[in-house]
Amino acid sequence: MMRRLGPADYRDMPWKNGGGVTRELLKLPHPSDPARFLARLSIASVAAPGPFSVFPGVDRVLMILEGAGVALSFGSGPEVVLDRRWRPLAFPGEAEVQCRLLGGPVRDFNLMVDRASAEATLAVVHLGPGETRTLSSASTVFLHALEGQASVEGTPLTTEETLWMAAPEALALRSDTGAVVAAIHLNHRT
Repeated sequence: MMRRLGPADYRDMPWKNGGGVTRELLKLPHPSDPARFLARLSIASVAAPGPFSVFPGVDRVLMILEGAGVALSFGSGPEVVLDRRWRPLAFPGEAEVQCRLLGGPVRDFNLMVDRASAEATLAVVHLGPGETRTLSSASTVFLHALEGQASVEGTPLTTEETLWMAAPEALALRSDTGAVVAAIHLNHRT
């Protein structure tokens, strides 16, 4: 199974805490609780400082796509500065996080996974012109084109598009012109 999604398939959703809006790229339903999700990919526009929504039992990964970046405070711990794009930061969804903008609005990419049901990794794959990279297998693989054009088994993937596929075997990700792709591997817990 392979499904190709683009901006027409995405939907704008209010933040859980009401502080803004996120563009939901996709959401997998939770296997036993219809009020929750198994996994969710989204892109948020953050225009003002403030708290993150709290998601108990969820593992999160965040990375900056555009803008000068953010400084995140996790309770009484030191600030974590994200001032370079495409550098993923993983943290627990139940953490109380305060966000401070470093120089104006940002757009960030978000991966959220129900930790009791699945585990996920997010890696940023940089492909030079004509380069092919083999991606490992997983229950489900999501690829989101951050920049440029790539393809998987002949299916094109261009900037802002997402491929959603079952991938029990390794996949070949190729770009003729060069690309940067967020590769998410999701495996269900047994």
